[in-house]
Amino acid sequence: MLTDFGTLVMENLLPLFIAVTAAAVVLQAGILVGMYFAMRKSTVRMQALAEEVKSKMLPALDTTQATISELRPQLATIAENLAEVTTLVLCQVQRIDATVNDIVDRSRLQVIRADELLTRTLDRVEETTEVVQKTVVSPVRQFAGIIQGITAGVEFFFASRGRRNGGGRENRRPVPQDEMFI
Repeated sequence: MLTDFGTLVMENLLPLFIAVTAAAVVLQAGILVGMYFAMRKSTVRMQALAEEVKSKMLPALDTTQATISELRPQLATIAENLAEVTTLVLCQVQRIDATVNDIVDRSRLQVIRADELLTRTLDRVEETTEVVQKTVVSPVRQFAGIIQGITAGVEFFFASRGRRNGGGRENRRPVPQDEMFI
């Protein structure tokens, strides 16, 4: 009974499966036909767009190519001039560098000479100061000390005479001790 039932179900369902399969095949065929027409329409549009781009861009490209062809000699001249200017600038910079180095070396030498001259001059000024100190100032101080000693002695002499004569200390002038010995 089970086998009869299985065959009965299979016999009744078999046409149904065939119908569903046929519908799926027809649906796929419809989708493929739709895709074919959509692709054909897109292809026509793309060809039209490509033709439009060609018609608009090719003249521009031709014009650009012609302009580049016309400018090529001028661009070559500009490149040559730029190379020449670069070479000249490099030469000038090297000359300026050499000149600046020479100036710096000479300046350094002059600074050294000026320093030596100033050092010698200051040494001579110190030597002259020492000589003047020994030959002029020291004897003058010694002479001044002798004069002050004599002056003090004379004042003391006259002051002591005045005291004997009735004079007082009011007339006597004090002698500073620090000026006596210089």
